[in-house]
Amino acid sequence: MHAVILAGGKGTRLRPYTTCVPKPLVPIGDTYSILEIVLHQLHNNGFHSVTLAIGHMGHLIRAFVGDGTRYGLEVTYTDEDTPLGTIGPVLQVLDDLPEHFLVMNGDVLTNLDYGAFLKKHVQSGGPVTVSTYNREIKSEFGVLDVTESGDQIVAFREKPTVRFQVSMGIYAMTKETLRRYTPGQVLGFDTLMLDLLAEGQRPGSDLFGGYWLDIGRPEDYDMANQQWQQMAPVLLPHFALSAAD
Repeated sequence: MHAVILAGGKGTRLRPYTTCVPKPLVPIGDTYSILEIVLHQLHNNGFHSVTLAIGHMGHLIRAFVGDGTRYGLEVTYTDEDTPLGTIGPVLQVLDDLPEHFLVMNGDVLTNLDYGAFLKKHVQSGGPVTVSTYNREIKSEFGVLDVTESGDQIVAFREKPTVRFQVSMGIYAMTKETLRRYTPGQVLGFDTLMLDLLAEGQRPGSDLFGGYWLDIGRPEDYDMANQQWQQMAPVLLPHFALSAAD
């Protein structure tokens, strides 16, 4: 099994932590960086090889990860000279990828079983499967439903809670789904979804109920560090068992 990890962003929302270090290398707790946690998890979930899509401060990621031997993985790289979107970097190495593969952001902490997720996608026969998560937002205001003209209220809800499913930044893909696109072009996940839906193809949604934290903002990073002692055995159970032995 193979994974493409997107690790080329500038991490501007996470400054000042990312001023001198690329976001995937910021430390969680006092032992691992985000990227190290992900690489160990992929190995433990049955993956054998990884492509790291790097850009901003990519030389630091190359120097840190190397060829992946210490993680039990074969790691190769693709360089992103200019931003290509979420899926654009994958197009550059598409010919080298297996028929089914994982694509994921390099700033995600989760105990999702990546191997089981990819296998479920293969069994579905769909073009793309998105790992999704339930989120809810409570409004701070009373919400009004009005007529199309806007001059009459037809319903009222006092500070309602809106529930929806979001992408976890983890996708299982089939190579043929991306064949229509040209290597080097900018391609975002949103464009891919809209193109598939316009053609009548329905990407799969695999709802996950475990732990998931997208480290995009300083408060997310602070939360990850606060929760590390509690979550380390969940995120890296193999290492927790080894330490206990």
